[in-house]
Amino acid sequence: MEAGICYIKPEYLVTEANIGSEAVITENSETNKRKREDGEEKVEGGGKKKWDKKERKRGQNKNRPVFKDERYSHLCHSLIDGTGGEPCSLANCRYVHDLDAFLAAKGEDLGPECYVYTTKGYCARGVSCRFAKAHTNEQGRNLKREDYDEKAPPTTCNGVSSDLQVRLRKHEYDFKRSKELIKLAEKLRDERKQREQQEKEKSVETAEENPANETTDKLEEEEHTDSKELDKPTGCAIDDSTAGRDADKKPAVDFREKLVLSPLTTLGNLPFRRICKEFGADITCGEMACAQPLLKGMGQEWALTKRHQSEDVFGVQLCGNNPNMLNQAAQVIQETAQVDYIDLNIGCPIDLIYQQGGGSALMRRTNILELTVRSCAALSDCLPFTVKMRTGIYADKSVAHDLLPLVEEWGASAVTLHGRSREQRYTKHANWTYIEECAAKAKRMPVIGNGDILSYEDYVERRTLAPHVSSVMIGRGALIKPWIFQEIKEKQAWSPSSGQRYEMLQKFCNYGLEHWGSDTKGVETTRRFLLEWQSFLYRYIPEALQTSPPQKINARPQKYRGRDEMETLMSSGNAADWVKLSESLLGPVPDGFSFVPKHKANAF
Repeated sequence: MEAGICYIKPEYLVTEANIGSEAVITENSETNKRKREDGEEKVEGGGKKKWDKKERKRGQNKNRPVFKDERYSHLCHSLIDGTGGEPCSLANCRYVHDLDAFLAAKGEDLGPECYVYTTKGYCARGVSCRFAKAHTNEQGRNLKREDYDEKAPPTTCNGVSSDLQVRLRKHEYDFKRSKELIKLAEKLRDERKQREQQEKEKSVETAEENPANETTDKLEEEEHTDSKELDKPTGCAIDDSTAGRDADKKPAVDFREKLVLSPLTTLGNLPFRRICKEFGADITCGEMACAQPLLKGMGQEWALTKRHQSEDVFGVQLCGNNPNMLNQAAQVIQETAQVDYIDLNIGCPIDLIYQQGGGSALMRRTNILELTVRSCAALSDCLPFTVKMRTGIYADKSVAHDLLPLVEEWGASAVTLHGRSREQRYTKHANWTYIEECAAKAKRMPVIGNGDILSYEDYVERRTLAPHVSSVMIGRGALIKPWIFQEIKEKQAWSPSSGQRYEMLQKFCNYGLEHWGSDTKGVETTRRFLLEWQSFLYRYIPEALQTSPPQKINARPQKYRGRDEMETLMSSGNAADWVKLSESLLGPVPDGFSFVPKHKANAF
């Protein structure tokens, strides 16, 4: 059996697959190999065309069509509750004020029941809701259920308030504390460099003064003492006396023996995290948020910090290239948002982030990284500051084993290590042997391993291979199988039926309508994120169809059909079938709608 292929039981194979997946794979690999070796390929007319790496199907679909709902199709808020409300007070309001025309253009309701109204007793989208008949009377007025409690706390928190937005945009927010911490971090960094230089000069002088073999034992003793001094942690609140670095003090967040959901750009949205929490995820983290837009008060970026009440341990991940901005963003989040920890991303492989000096570029900018970690870890003793990194930038040059002990020394409360380099992205297998090598270098700090866990068997294998790893973080595995957390906790595989998987999608749509809104814009936003998620969900292969389960995360299946029509539809890699599936959940797509997934995954 060839590696990289998930073999399907004969009774579920599709006829077209009998041409031999092995031959097709071999042919494609040989063609690509020839193109790379020759640097060119033949084209019609006898000419030749140079082999361009950009032609490979990988990376982002940057020119993909994105459906946008125009502002003039939105109903003015003065008419949300129907006719008879207060007239619009804005002279230049660009929203719709003709209620009858709006209702005619809105079309038929998508269903008889509004999830938001059913769960909360009131739908803020009013007559613009795509399920409006569930909560409007014969006169078209929006209703509130008798048991609706206007004083009930919201189920979602964080985000940016209008007051905070104004203060940030007018540069009126007080960052005095942040500036002081940066200065202290700079002072400590300079002292460390000076001490290292002195020790280096001292060792050279000693070697010149003392002949070899005469003072070997003495030199070894001095080096051992010096290394102990350098290994002393200096961070959390800048000095050794910090309570956050006290080994006897219970940490604000215990990262040991937990199942952590990875911060996933685009796909790690709040409704998806709610699904994962219900399946047993212990710790969740918001999508990567860039420091600069946060400090500008951009609502779209602050939306990434939103937290649902079901997320009992929740963190925000920051990305940036400037220690001052990163520390200021961390300060604002700590002071204005309800979070349990703040994470720094130094593993993001995205070209735009990397070229600006952020993400994985910080792994080679150790001076900037030191300032950032020292200052951010010192913001609060009760708010842990963690770091997520990769093995390095290049596949053949791993640096995490040198960087991880330094990050602990500078004050990080935990480190997550993804077992691939930036260059590898998601190709090849995660190197858990190297993860273990790095984890063994940590003194007290928990190290969280990340990469290639798609089943309980994968989890056990990785934990056995890396005993010094405190916990595991799951990203793509959770996108393909959100119930992976449940499998690990129950120590057995779970093979949901197509009906159970469909109910999960319905739940995601309900959570999306609650989060993004149940009007036309909210429905289409929910649809877009559902389709993006489906680009990973379709990769799940039911255990009953496999010849040798469990499924491996990078293995491609032979072409197969499911046990019923819905299972076959869910396994399709065709985006048109994903749209069809979304229409059964969220109604027909708008005219002119088309979907192309955000990423062209070359690692399956």
